[in-house]
Amino acid sequence: MAERQYLTLSKRTVDRLAVNGKDSVFWDHALPGFGVRVYPSGAKVYVVQTRAGGRSKRVRVGRHGDLSPDQARKEAARLIACIKAGEPLEAEAPPPTVADLAERYLREYVEVHNKPATITHYRLMLGKHIVPALGALVVAEVEGKDILALQYGLREKPTVANRAVDMLVKMFNLAELWEMRPPGRNPCKGVRRYKVEPHKERFLTAEELARLGQALDAASAERLASRHAAAAIRLLVLTGCRRNEILGLRWTDVDFEAGELSLADSKTGPRIVPLPPAAGEVLAALPRIPNNPWVIPGKKRATHLRNLDDSWDRVRRRAGLDGVRLHDLRHTFASRALALGEGLPMIGELLGHTQVNSTARYAHLARESVRTSTARVAESIGAHILVTE
Repeated sequence: MAERQYLTLSKRTVDRLAVNGKDSVFWDHALPGFGVRVYPSGAKVYVVQTRAGGRSKRVRVGRHGDLSPDQARKEAARLIACIKAGEPLEAEAPPPTVADLAERYLREYVEVHNKPATITHYRLMLGKHIVPALGALVVAEVEGKDILALQYGLREKPTVANRAVDMLVKMFNLAELWEMRPPGRNPCKGVRRYKVEPHKERFLTAEELARLGQALDAASAERLASRHAAAAIRLLVLTGCRRNEILGLRWTDVDFEAGELSLADSKTGPRIVPLPPAAGEVLAALPRIPNNPWVIPGKKRATHLRNLDDSWDRVRRRAGLDGVRLHDLRHTFASRALALGEGLPMIGELLGHTQVNSTARYAHLARESVRTSTARVAESIGAHILVTE
């Protein structure tokens, strides 16, 4: 057992105390049983330890900074007297761990600020990757090397590794606000994200769209997708909506007369989506399930379809669309709008973007469209002014 360290606990002395690798307690010369626990992170907490009834008991007095050494010493003397007198006191709470931080992060931040799908994703990330790797560590003692070790363990999944680091940055920023760590010591500082090759956006050609239409026509007969699942795929490409916006659509959201879809809970908040005639025909042809408010019903009663991936995979293969994702249907909608002369601001409006950067990914398509138009105009003019001998 390590020998006890005794000091005269003055403000100057406590301010200078530091430890490496493991927290330590420094005991006061003047008041036996009064000390300060110093953590590697720099956090310092006054404690009291004394014996009563043949048993040793330790309790927390308060944080250095919230209390001066003199104030902590007076409170410690009172607590020691209470312990000796047998009065019940709350034992010193163990320092919070990363698992405790993760639980609070979910409860007080993620569940307050995010949508259900994001909450589910964050809970999965914490439970599968972050808590198993770091959960047992004391929040105040986590260092950059611990974050790097977690990141390296996920090196085969660089996107997941980057998402985990991003979550930890936020968690430890909150830990400072919640006074679990001293300010300005986020252990994620300096951790570089892995480089990830961006997914190449895919835009369906006219020929590919025709093959997709044929596959959707055959979907029900060939058991590729249910009637409602096939309709969901058609609606995605006809409206440019996100997957969850279509799967979460209620019949009360559909206004055939006004030609609008009212999305109460899209990714960017409530928005109105124009309902083009082609999409309106798809919706009008769908049977409504009694006592089910959802346009695209699920297998269970009064639920909506949640997994469209399996149906899409079968339809995609039937249409010969290798490597095409469901989200690429949204990109296809945007690219066709550009080809028809719509500008980027209008594309952003149609897709429900709130950030210019989200629409900027289509800028190269706009440049190609301008280049093609310029070539056609120049060719037309050139036929008159370029005279060959």
